[in-house]
Amino acid sequence: MIPIDNGSHMATNDDDTRAWMAQFEEALRRAGVKVTQQRLEVFREVAGTAEHPDAETVYQGVRRRMPTISLDTVYRTLGRLVDLGLVGTLAPPRDRVRYDANLKRHHHFVCTRCGRAHDFYSDDFDRLPVPEVVKELGEVETTHIEMRGLCSRCAAMKPGESGGSDDSTTKKKEDDREE
Repeated sequence: MIPIDNGSHMATNDDDTRAWMAQFEEALRRAGVKVTQQRLEVFREVAGTAEHPDAETVYQGVRRRMPTISLDTVYRTLGRLVDLGLVGTLAPPRDRVRYDANLKRHHHFVCTRCGRAHDFYSDDFDRLPVPEVVKELGEVETTHIEMRGLCSRCAAMKPGESGGSDDSTTKKKEDDREE
């Protein structure tokens, strides 16, 4: 991951934006990645909002400034920025929607290398109190914890080996508790 010290979650004025963009350019250079106008504009679009835009929304925003950019370029750029740790996702990176027939209360561990998702149960997580700041945003109906990291299989691999991709969700059923 390449750190960018943005202070807050988004640029709030022109000076913030310039500073954040300079840090972004430097992070690309440190990673040995070419600084392109497309990368700059895609990052600017994501960094300029607290709305957590999807790729299509980023595309529409960038297209207003760069009419020749393609949706494919936006997807590839976002994927590269996720890989570099310069932006995050609210779902598994560049993953398709995943379906889960397990409707019992549970949580997920998602491998950041191979993408495998594993169910797990935790009474401690089930009892976590809702922070006041979240209550101010609206009424919480349910919570779901998604932890990310290297699965045991990928962690055991030698550097350079690939964990591959698994299109199925691996279930680790520790019990049959009902919600």
